[in-house]
Amino acid sequence: MAKFQNSYTLSLFIISTLLVQAMGDAPWEAGSATFYGDMTGKETMQGACGYGDLFQQGYGLETAALSTALFNNGLTCGACFEIMCVNDPEWCIPNAGTIKITGTNFCPPNYDPHFYPWCNPPRKHFDLSMPMFVKIAQAKAGIIPVQFRRTPCVKQGGIRFQLSGNPNFVTATVLNVAGAGDVTAISVKTPTSNWLPMSRNWGQLWAVGGQVPLIGQVLSFQVTTSDQKTLVFNNVAPGNWQFGQTYEAAGNF
Repeated sequence: MAKFQNSYTLSLFIISTLLVQAMGDAPWEAGSATFYGDMTGKETMQGACGYGDLFQQGYGLETAALSTALFNNGLTCGACFEIMCVNDPEWCIPNAGTIKITGTNFCPPNYDPHFYPWCNPPRKHFDLSMPMFVKIAQAKAGIIPVQFRRTPCVKQGGIRFQLSGNPNFVTATVLNVAGAGDVTAISVKTPTSNWLPMSRNWGQLWAVGGQVPLIGQVLSFQVTTSDQKTLVFNNVAPGNWQFGQTYEAAGNF
């Protein structure tokens, strides 16, 4: 048994290492960045991914709202990006290096010619929290050219599921996802049911109808991320789970 566990742990390590190498070698792309809110970051809370209080959920201020071209109708929520300011010596901070952020919100397009079009398609734009923006550029720059690429998400602790809904309709917001970060499929099961696919409502809010009673049952989840990696998280929520509570799995991607 110990030999099997050691082999399993080694396999997960190798897969994680390959993921980091693959994403770390992702090509740099051209884009732009602005910031919204102030240094407190309170304006970045909530948002179109459904994460709510970003401090409570562990995302903090290392976040950005994504333009239409990046947001992908919410499927990119949770993905991580590495960003650096380029080709603007007036505003880029010398030797600032890169920042890493998680996509947690949507920067909507604005077709009014009197307003800024930065988030309009096909632009690839990041509306950063102010504390992240000023790590790479001066605040008064307004907008800066950047290069960016996908990078593996590094999270502390297990993947988390925030449960909401009612007896006939249960939703799960998927939080703190490491690895690829963005979830493309999720299923739930009880000890006596088959896997029940959940449908994505918006952002990273997933729902399932009441065809199988979930209240009063221990819940396990099967999650697939955008890199096609699928993991099963057994017995995440206990039989006495409650709506409005968040339950953390023992593992992560």
